[in-house]
Amino acid sequence: MEGKTSVKQRGGKKMKSTGIVRKVDELGRIVLPIEMRRTLDIAEKDALEIYVEGDNVILRKYQAACVFCDSVRELINYKGRSICADCVGKLQNKV
Repeated sequence: MEGKTSVKQRGGKKMKSTGIVRKVDELGRIVLPIEMRRTLDIAEKDALEIYVEGDNVILRKYQAACVFCDSVRELINYKGRSICADCVGKLQNKV
């Protein structure tokens, strides 16, 4: 199900409509077309985050970030949580 491309303005963000429509299957799944996955560098088994904004569902490629400051630089995994080196240093100074 293909259509024409359009751009919508939502909350100061531009959302590009691809004109692609997909149905949800009986297990709640949708298929992202291969062209879209290639363009967005989404590979098989990549994690996607799911956000809800009003009545919109937003999928975003998952990127681990520090649980304290949201930094994505120099992450350390501690008990399943990501913590950046800066926050680790700040925590060590408080102990």
